[in-house]
Amino acid sequence: MSLRAVTICILGLAVAPVLRAKEPRQIQESGGTFVGSVGCKSSSCHGGAGEKRSQYFTWNRKDFHTKAFTVLLDSRSARIAESLGIPTAQTSARCTVCHSPLQSVALNRLTPNVHPDEGVSCETCHGAASGWLRGHTRQDWTYNTRVGAGMRDLRSLYVRATACAACHQSLAPELLKAGHPDLFFELDSQSVAEPKHWKDDDAWSGLREWLTGQAVALREMSWALASDLQNDEWSNARWNGLAWLCATATSAAAISSPVTQPSISPNRSDFTSMQTEADALARRASVSNWSEGSARNLLASLAALDSEFSARTATVPVLGQRAKRLVLALDRLANALNQNRGWRLKVDAELNQLFQDVKTLDSFDASAFAAHLKAFRDALDKAG
Repeated sequence: MSLRAVTICILGLAVAPVLRAKEPRQIQESGGTFVGSVGCKSSSCHGGAGEKRSQYFTWNRKDFHTKAFTVLLDSRSARIAESLGIPTAQTSARCTVCHSPLQSVALNRLTPNVHPDEGVSCETCHGAASGWLRGHTRQDWTYNTRVGAGMRDLRSLYVRATACAACHQSLAPELLKAGHPDLFFELDSQSVAEPKHWKDDDAWSGLREWLTGQAVALREMSWALASDLQNDEWSNARWNGLAWLCATATSAAAISSPVTQPSISPNRSDFTSMQTEADALARRASVSNWSEGSARNLLASLAALDSEFSARTATVPVLGQRAKRLVLALDRLANALNQNRGWRLKVDAELNQLFQDVKTLDSFDASAFAAHLKAFRDALDKAG
């Protein structure tokens, strides 16, 4: 799968994201009954024609979340299940908690219309609908009324990123070793690829989504490592790469909720303090203001980091993880500028080369990446 169209795993309920060897307990959410997607597909609601009534068709016909459950039936999922020592992926809560999240909800909170093969459906993201289904279209109901009735506040990027990161970010090391694809949560590009059935607030909302998503991902990763300390090189390098990006970006952009540069040999207290810093950044980023000037300045600053890689300032696994996060950031910043300037930055070839450099981190070449990052910066300077 192309890194430029990152659509990793599935969007799920905001539940404890780290799954270990034992089956997790059933999720006990408070309030509301799930009615299933059938409650949304009426032609007078979200199953009709027109921009405001076609959301069900967008999800049902185009959204990869509908395939979340069926993925568990393929041969790769069977191999992963065998490696983990579980009977079947489609019945194990280790898999269904994200791939078929309504299976993890108590039965007394499900109507007969709810089916596990819906995968990740409307209520997975918007919340159990029994409290707001009939009233949320009334003209006298404000958005706050809907939220008060139990609808998840997805207009808040902080809430949205937290809901998405639960399944798009955290991955227990044994799942990766069993063959599960690695997860790199990036809210902006994943929202674009979904496809969208909502409108953004303004032209620069993508950068708010990008930074909020990165901060939430760092918070969740730090929480997981503080809760269950992993000493393996992969877990620490993965955490370091994301923490380094957030620290570097907040410093370069002079953001008022800075992140400390991560330790190469972190301990539990490092993860705990990073969790607090990342949460503060996520809240700040979700309401941040961006402009062409701020986007250009940050893009230029990040593009000028080639010395970090040519000087080998860390181990190769750490540098590889940093490079991958950096390339995703460059992509989203360049994309935002292209959308809002009225003409394209001519850096596609250089950016594609950087994506190739981080496609397989097992063979990451820090020196080559540094040279290609410099070429990207030179192309950026020529583009003006």
